[in-house]
Amino acid sequence: MTDAPLWSWQELCASLALVPVTGPDVRGISIDSRTLVAGDLFIAIEGNPGPRFHSSGSAGRDGHEFVDAAISAGAAGLLVSKAVNAQVPTLLVPDTLDALWQLGAKARERMHGSVIAITGSAGKTTARQWTESLLAAEADTHASTGSLNNHWGVPLSLARMPGSVRYGVFEIGTNNPGEIAPLSRLVRPDVAILLNVLPAHLGRFESLDAIRVEKLSIAEGLSPGGTLILPSGLEHQAVPGVNVVTFGLTADADVVGQVRTEGDNALVSVTAGDERYEYWIAAGGEHRVLTSLAVFAALRAVRADLVRACEGMAGLTMPGGRGNVVNVAGFSVVDDSYNANPVSLRHALLALREHDGQRVAILGEMLELGEHAAAMHAGLAEHCRGLDGVITVGEGFADWPHDLGDRYWGHFDAASGIDLAALRDRLEPGARVL
Repeated sequence: MTDAPLWSWQELCASLALVPVTGPDVRGISIDSRTLVAGDLFIAIEGNPGPRFHSSGSAGRDGHEFVDAAISAGAAGLLVSKAVNAQVPTLLVPDTLDALWQLGAKARERMHGSVIAITGSAGKTTARQWTESLLAAEADTHASTGSLNNHWGVPLSLARMPGSVRYGVFEIGTNNPGEIAPLSRLVRPDVAILLNVLPAHLGRFESLDAIRVEKLSIAEGLSPGGTLILPSGLEHQAVPGVNVVTFGLTADADVVGQVRTEGDNALVSVTAGDERYEYWIAAGGEHRVLTSLAVFAALRAVRADLVRACEGMAGLTMPGGRGNVVNVAGFSVVDDSYNANPVSLRHALLALREHDGQRVAILGEMLELGEHAAAMHAGLAEHCRGLDGVITVGEGFADWPHDLGDRYWGHFDAASGIDLAALRDRLEPGARVL
């Protein structure tokens, strides 16, 4: 990428419909004074997003409280909705969240490459990171970072996108109904990926079907002629008239994968129409293969270099806490600690059961399942059969019905209660711990 400024002050004024004034170029956009880099524009976001979104409440801090900290960190300018006494150039707007959305929309408008948006109940960050990594090997690519996938994370990620990049990759999430569609309309993706529909946040939706409807609403933002990528079997749920490409492990998918596992790696053979490709990825169960197929389908849809992408698949890693393997003192620890829902946890347990040595699972409770919580925790017991040890943590597992006998190594209210020295003594050389 070039070293050109991200925004000129005049561009900021025009994007926000403000009277043009002289001011500095800005190198980046920040809403957090703790991570602000010198030269950034600091946007003072208020904690309460109002009735438009429900994923954050009034308990959030008001960014105007941190203006002085932002200036001390080297902010080039401020974007505020309240009068402040500052010695740096300041843009005053009625609502800073609205202004952030305006900057995001303008950034999307000035970028003329291909944009990919990703949603799903699980695997969004992995898919986004993999897509970014593979595309960046080919051309300048901008992507969201961390888990910036909500009502402020998405427009912030867009506002940080240089207009010169060839590819943009954005993650879109939801905690409540009605959040994905407006975010997708802001991103205006050329390709939208729906990875899966799982019972995550089920306590905030009426049913799994309601979650499916919410996830499918990512298609509402597709640019004209855009492509919606779905797991095989969901194509009949898509809005009529949308160009749909399906992925899966069965012959009815448009992008079909066949898998051969060799140790800690998997060879994936892909068929897409008359095209044939192969690539290696780190083995991690069926869900990881499906994520790779969705990424492959997206790259194919934006006409990326698929030969180069297949070569790059073998070097892909997992984001922290999402299934990456850490070798410690002769044991392999699968760090899948970021989040969980019943389906993703089942996939992780199935992958653990494929390991040849001793297999131990430490399971934290699953949250936001509402009235389904007890049944869904209970349903995991059958997937723990065949393991050599199981430890549970948290209230959701407090009355866990199981038939594991002496393979059940105990329950703890919190992870801090686990005696790590005692656990280590029960592990055999080469053991794998989930």
